[in-house]
Amino acid sequence: MKSSVLFFVFILFLLGGNQVSFSEQSADLAIKNARILTNDKGKNITEAVAVKGEFIIAVGSNTDIEKFIEQDTTKIIDANGRLVIPGFNDAHSHFGAIDPDYIDLRYVTDPNDIRERVKKQAAKAKAGQLIRGGNWEHEMFLDKKWPSKELIDYVSPDNPVILSRADGHSVLVNSYVLRQSGITKDTLNPPGGEIQKDVLTGEPTGILKEKAVGLLKYNLGSDSDDSKMDSNERLRRWQAALEMAARLGVTSIQIPDGDFEIFENLRKLNKLTSRITLGAKFPTNDEEIKNCLRLKKKYPALDNWLRFGYVKGYIDGTLGSGTALLFEPYSDEPEKTGLMMVDYEKFEKDIAAADRAGLQIGIHAIGDKGNNLVLNTYEKALRINGTRDSRHRIEHAQIIKEDDIPRFAQLGIIASMQPTHCITDKRFAEKRLGIERCKGAYAWQSLLKAGSHVAFGTDYPVEPLDPLEGLYAAVTRKDRFGEQGDGWLPQQKLSMEKAIELYTLGSAYAEFTEDRKGIIKAGYLADIVIFRDDLLTIPPQDIMKASVDYTITGGKIVYKRNSTD
Repeated sequence: MKSSVLFFVFILFLLGGNQVSFSEQSADLAIKNARILTNDKGKNITEAVAVKGEFIIAVGSNTDIEKFIEQDTTKIIDANGRLVIPGFNDAHSHFGAIDPDYIDLRYVTDPNDIRERVKKQAAKAKAGQLIRGGNWEHEMFLDKKWPSKELIDYVSPDNPVILSRADGHSVLVNSYVLRQSGITKDTLNPPGGEIQKDVLTGEPTGILKEKAVGLLKYNLGSDSDDSKMDSNERLRRWQAALEMAARLGVTSIQIPDGDFEIFENLRKLNKLTSRITLGAKFPTNDEEIKNCLRLKKKYPALDNWLRFGYVKGYIDGTLGSGTALLFEPYSDEPEKTGLMMVDYEKFEKDIAAADRAGLQIGIHAIGDKGNNLVLNTYEKALRINGTRDSRHRIEHAQIIKEDDIPRFAQLGIIASMQPTHCITDKRFAEKRLGIERCKGAYAWQSLLKAGSHVAFGTDYPVEPLDPLEGLYAAVTRKDRFGEQGDGWLPQQKLSMEKAIELYTLGSAYAEFTEDRKGIIKAGYLADIVIFRDDLLTIPPQDIMKASVDYTITGGKIVYKRNSTD
């Protein structure tokens, strides 16, 4: 960021973020005749906004904004009554470059489709070349059975194939991969992991869960691992990902862990169209804490484009893979209670150490016991180190005991949640948990009523990056294909206004930027989305069909739908 802009942001910070007078300035951009959902309490709906540089300088009526418009220099967007909201801020996304060879298996209902897609990719690949794919969900298969290596062995005899389950916590591999990795019926489960084996033969089925994936002799990296690509191809893939985000109205993305250099280069090339808050892996020793602190200093909180976020760890797995940590056994697998991913005694000490160092912590917890244990570790750290505005987070917070719901507010813990997980998992949640435990599942309303801060995101690519799917999930709790009735556990449904707030201002609070993001207000960053459809009034079944007409990040139009004015 240029030093002049940093200085301007610093002055805004000193003056409370929105106390600067802009009355003498002319706008670079003005939006008029809009229905603006500002998220600004007391002035929630208005009709016009003026922007100078990266910042909003005025919000109000069309008449109020006229004095900021210069005939020859101000670009004017006539919204013609369209809905305008703050830009979406994805609080939890594993955002990465888009790989054109990655086999996307999302929403596949017939396992034979997986075989055919692998066959097609294997025909193009060189012998020995790794074939990657994912997002399959066996609960969507007609038979709801886990797939096995036999599904893909015949069509991929000369290539390693690794296909990740939708939650990213289990993989399906072919016999080639098992053979090269030395995994046999005699291989023991590693701590925190499971090699699924045939109940009759004892042979590996090709499914590996959680830390068993670490037994594979392949550097999986992420689906966007691009370290060996030439710079042009690398740039092309990252631009494609950012273009997708802009098309969906996503102006800020919080990523648990990744490569700062990638985003630095995109920024230098003026290709960064979403603001990035990037974290690091949860530190488990003093040297790792020091490294996190170095990153925090290098990418400071006042930088609005690339800043250090939270340190992320795990305590359990997922509900879909049957590895979420529960107090009581799974209803459909009574011999299992999930997997503990950490040495808990050391985990407690590591949490306290990271908190003492002043780091913000986010721990992945799905099951009721997983959430309870993380709350306990945070509470212990606060007792040891004292209370501060730490804004520690629980990532996902999916299944929570009733007694633990008020503790989020009491301890100042943010529930970083992904509403689409509700409508994906509800197909099998009651089968796995029983109805009583489901009452604490995806409990947005209960958390809010208890006074907790909730931030919404997507967990992309586990779920689609599109916030509209999350909004639909939050207000309906219904299957994506529609269904009768009031939705699953409808007492947890949200209004559209509240769902948008959690995707914008709620997410900003989770990253300490509520003083400059998530509200359409003078002094705030000009991150704005204009919709073709009024999300506040359209029928719920039309929410996912809505279209973004404009995405504006820092006062610049980064996406415009072709048919817009």
